[in-house]
Amino acid sequence: MEKLKSVIPETLKLEISQSTIDELHCTCSSLLNFFQNLPLFHQMVRELTDPEKALCGKNKEAAMEAKAKGNECFSKGEYSTALHFYSQALRAAPADVEDKEKNLVAMLYLNRASTLHKLGFFLESLRDCSRALIVSPAYAKAWFRRAKANSSLGNYEDAIKDLTVSLKIETSSSGKKQIENELNMLLNKSGLSRAIEKPYHDSSEERLLMELKYVSTTTKGRGMTSFTDIPLASLIHKEDPYAAIILKNCRETHCAFCFNELPADTVPCVSCSIPLYCSLNCQVQAGGEDFSLCKDKYRLPQELSDDLEQYAKNVTSPDISSSSIEHAAEHKHECQGMHWPAVLPSDVVLAGRILVKHIEKQSCGGVDSKINRILDLCENYGKLSYETKLEFHVYSIILLCCLQRFYASKLPLNSATTLEIIMLLSRIRVNSMAIVRMNHPDGRQNLDYNATSSVEQVQVAQAVYSSGSLFNHSCVPNVHAYFLSRTLFMRATENVTAGSELELSYGPQVGQWDCSERRKFLEERYSFICQCSGCSQLNFSDLVHTGYRCSIPNCSGVVLESCVAKYEKEKLKHFKGPDSLQQYILKDDKIGGVASHVFEQNDYYRCFEPGHCLSCGSFRDLPASQKTIVKAEIRVRRLQEAVASGEIATDLVVDALKSIDILRTVLHPFNKRIAEVEDIIAQAFCSIGEFQAALKHCRASIEILEKLYGESHIVIGNELIKLASIQLSNGLKNGADNTSRTVAIFSQYYGSHADNMFPHLRYLKS
Repeated sequence: MEKLKSVIPETLKLEISQSTIDELHCTCSSLLNFFQNLPLFHQMVRELTDPEKALCGKNKEAAMEAKAKGNECFSKGEYSTALHFYSQALRAAPADVEDKEKNLVAMLYLNRASTLHKLGFFLESLRDCSRALIVSPAYAKAWFRRAKANSSLGNYEDAIKDLTVSLKIETSSSGKKQIENELNMLLNKSGLSRAIEKPYHDSSEERLLMELKYVSTTTKGRGMTSFTDIPLASLIHKEDPYAAIILKNCRETHCAFCFNELPADTVPCVSCSIPLYCSLNCQVQAGGEDFSLCKDKYRLPQELSDDLEQYAKNVTSPDISSSSIEHAAEHKHECQGMHWPAVLPSDVVLAGRILVKHIEKQSCGGVDSKINRILDLCENYGKLSYETKLEFHVYSIILLCCLQRFYASKLPLNSATTLEIIMLLSRIRVNSMAIVRMNHPDGRQNLDYNATSSVEQVQVAQAVYSSGSLFNHSCVPNVHAYFLSRTLFMRATENVTAGSELELSYGPQVGQWDCSERRKFLEERYSFICQCSGCSQLNFSDLVHTGYRCSIPNCSGVVLESCVAKYEKEKLKHFKGPDSLQQYILKDDKIGGVASHVFEQNDYYRCFEPGHCLSCGSFRDLPASQKTIVKAEIRVRRLQEAVASGEIATDLVVDALKSIDILRTVLHPFNKRIAEVEDIIAQAFCSIGEFQAALKHCRASIEILEKLYGESHIVIGNELIKLASIQLSNGLKNGADNTSRTVAIFSQYYGSHADNMFPHLRYLKS
């Protein structure tokens, strides 16, 4: 793509980079005309759209090669490696190809099922056997292997039925004898069937009890409010995406449809080798393709009893939900062996999915044919960088060319369509949401001392929610957004009075970053300067977040550096005079404790000078302080690296303890960096088995974070889980002293979904 951009004439680049919305028709026409006469452009489009040139199509030779490697590893007992090769072969195998008179896909599913069984993944093995039988219902060996999986799960009655079907299909005498022997063994066990432990699932369905309405605000445009008061923890919104796409770096780890973590028995797309799914249901929902065309060739025998025939039908023809117009088969137009969905940026491919869904809905009637009416959301074209404007022009034309194969009549290759795609990309840029998953340390979900590692939110997908996008941002939100599969949920994190705006965080929050960092991020990512209460009103967290300690002993005041002082001084503009500022500060004891000098002065602007204490006015030499911090951080970094590697020497812990003592002499007691270093030291003590010391430093970290975020913030809930992990897993007293508080915080943010999303909560409550 860089090569293509490099040949665009500089005059045209300049015209595009400086363009406004009113000039888009002209710039689109000029670039389109230039590309249509450029051989390099046509070559690139051919490489992106020609199945013969793509690397993501199905390939029998590649599948057979991977299968052979899997067989070799299986025979050597290298089952994990065999699993990898069989999965690789399934990804490449065409659906209609045979190997030794058996369907290749069915054979690969069966081989992988055997490998999974050897590895102890009995449920996954059962699912793979079922998939083999969906492709090839008369596959005797698959029924036999399915019986073995059911037997290992203690599901003996189904195992007997599987063997009975296998016996009816098997033609060889040796095969029949093996099945009969297995059947006789199981008949003796059939009365011993045990219940299979099922994963926890909260079946309660919360109803949306409040009605929301759109409002227009003077500073933020449209927003959302409620007609009625909203109690704390109430579910206020639930929505499936208009369109969504998995991020490229998550294709190998998360399902391309529901975005949950992939199991060992991944399901590939039937027609291409790009996406992986966690189940056949997700695969069919996303791509709309199944193995129904293969079934006629591998029918079950007619002599099965009625009960057995119904059982076999339930296995080989499961009720899998197919896509609807509202829930379109979003991968289907990408699933023809073409290369462009794998190459183009995720937001460009997402734009393609939105366009295709609009066209499909339009064909059913009742939808405006104009592309710019697809999503009634704001755009920010005028505020885009010069480079982004050029990229949007180039990618819009390329996407339009890629979609010509199926939708040429609906998407004419002209400047008007290009313009509308550019505007769609601009809307995606400011309105799409990041779907995140919780990344538990080392994949652990139970509590143990390793759980002192932070629970991270990992972005796995990008989606557009038509109504969810109308909620405005605040750095002190009253709404929390989270995701179950693709579905967006929003829950009130405080009591909200009727008519108050409902606001969520677009990423940064008070406590997480200081005001300067939050504003910079939001302006760069979403093209607006945040004026929320957290960014326009003085608050304790922003003052101390990166603050320094006063040079006078026993003074609790904070010293600000220049970039922070600049933003905090701006907040003073909202006050009408010294009296209103004093009244505001007196309402907040925490602000008064670190900035008492401010409300004692008439010229309070002068108090916010970098390097001067906000309580007593004393001066601190910030450059000298920063040099001290740099030296101390070297030893902290060494310990952090040792914690990550699991090789912690005692002297590293001792050095880090000295460093935090030094940091405390320079940084304000509630500076967030001190909390982070305390957390690192707590992890180190856990790793070497010093749990009492770990408790001390974990509590010290929490005390600071409570001041920055507030005592009921979800960040504090995660920190309390760490604390409980040290207490409970190691038999220390007072192991559950914060259980009720922890559960209350998670319930406030996730309601009835908390236990399902955070299994360690169930462990904690038990």
